[in-house]
Amino acid sequence: MENLLDKESVKRVIKVLNDFDTTLKVQVLNSSARTAEDAARSLDTEVGSIIKSLFLRTKNSFLLCLIAGDKRCSLNKIKKILGEKDVSMGNADQVKEVTGFTIGGVSPVAHLNPLKIYIDQSLLRFKNIYGAAGHPNCIFKIDFQNLKKITKGEVMDISE
Repeated sequence: MENLLDKESVKRVIKVLNDFDTTLKVQVLNSSARTAEDAARSLDTEVGSIIKSLFLRTKNSFLLCLIAGDKRCSLNKIKKILGEKDVSMGNADQVKEVTGFTIGGVSPVAHLNPLKIYIDQSLLRFKNIYGAAGHPNCIFKIDFQNLKKITKGEVMDISE
């Protein structure tokens, strides 16, 4: 089996994590973490502690919303925050082109292009949270304050 840590998308995440804090490590799971439920099962943790990276598009830009695995992103709240009427999920091609990741492995960090990032405040409930690391079988553990720092994300109430 290929070494997932050698994949270009995972290496990008490892570099950003190492540059930020050498104690942050990418973990390769034996099972998929493609969905929050899968990741929680693989890690034996609460679904809410899994960071869902949701890629949204507006008329003129893209953004990433980091949401607790047990919550849903509120497009209505996002529309109000942005003052935009047209906000929707980006398609797989847009996700890959802008972030450099495929759906199921979109990391909160190491995107190919700069993205505005919103972090849902519901993630504050957990001591440790887990983000995708560039592949559906790779994750990293981080705490909320460091997630905020490493992503330069804005903390908002964006869940339903």
